[in-house]
Amino acid sequence: MNNEISINEDYISWIKEIKNKIYHLQIKATLSVNSEMLNFYWNLGKDIIEKKTTKSWGDAVVEQLGKDLQAEFPEMKGFSRSNLFYMKKWYLFYNEQATKIQQAVGQNFSPRKTDAIEKIQQLVGQIPWGHNILIITKIKDIDKALFYINETIINGWSRAALRIHIETDLYSRQGNATTNFDITLPQPQSDLAKQTLKDPYVFDIMTIKKDADERNIENQLTKHITKFLLELGAGFAFVGRQYKVQLSEKERFIDLLFYHLKLKCYVVIELKAGEFEAEHAGKLALYISAIDKTLRTETDNPTIGLILCKKRDKIEAEYLLNVLKQPIGIAKYEFSKAIPNQLKSELPSIEEIEEELSNDETKR
Repeated sequence: MNNEISINEDYISWIKEIKNKIYHLQIKATLSVNSEMLNFYWNLGKDIIEKKTTKSWGDAVVEQLGKDLQAEFPEMKGFSRSNLFYMKKWYLFYNEQATKIQQAVGQNFSPRKTDAIEKIQQLVGQIPWGHNILIITKIKDIDKALFYINETIINGWSRAALRIHIETDLYSRQGNATTNFDITLPQPQSDLAKQTLKDPYVFDIMTIKKDADERNIENQLTKHITKFLLELGAGFAFVGRQYKVQLSEKERFIDLLFYHLKLKCYVVIELKAGEFEAEHAGKLALYISAIDKTLRTETDNPTIGLILCKKRDKIEAEYLLNVLKQPIGIAKYEFSKAIPNQLKSELPSIEEIEEELSNDETKR
């Protein structure tokens, strides 16, 4: 293929058409409007591919196009050579992946492929351009890409948050905890609860010691509650640490207590520095019953519990959970690199939460 481009009538007509589209967009709405801009980027990426194919133009057309558009619209960003190549790569990624899916089910070139591409175009248009670039440069599989797009839309992730979830492979961890929710919770709460939990959880706490005990881990998690909530996922509202429950004449203290807004239930979390043992589940079941009796109202769904441990035998955990009446999940946790500074304000009210924790410690 010739990598040079001559300024012929075909190119002149094409660049004029593109400029007219941009002027129309500027009148209708500025390109800073995400959906309008991404719709334009998508179609421009498609145009570049089609022109290179039908006109036998090489990659030089992208550079020429960038120069012409930047000269015509100097105040607008987005028409650099690299960004134009991203538009091309972006469109190709989803178009080629959709083609492979259609071929796998024997529907190549059917109207269903067109429908699928249109739905994908609508979906990717709901997240910022920088998020889209991150996904197509980090992800090779369309199912994973669509997963991260949907999660970004649901959770309102920043680009830094999205990067962390991709790098810690949330796609493979989501809904992977060992639970007994199928036999202890009604539908559809059981499915939503299972999808809410992960395995393993990855916490970014640099000050954790290798041989840290449960209280030290708990201290660090509550000290950095913003990071902890970010890893737990959307919907978790922090209620308290070392939450006191009265059982007959004895006082018991729950490691961490949350309320989940989507599940509409309390979530009791117990931290174990070592390997999961059967008595851990029995203790958690007791706490779940206590919360159901003391805090749960008629509008709340059944309280669920989660044991976070360093190690666990999956088969043993499954056998044990099958004989328990309370809904419990068991998942591992591990520590990784520090979260970037951009995420420190990802969740609001950290000062209020830390002040509440300090007050609780003073009262005890």
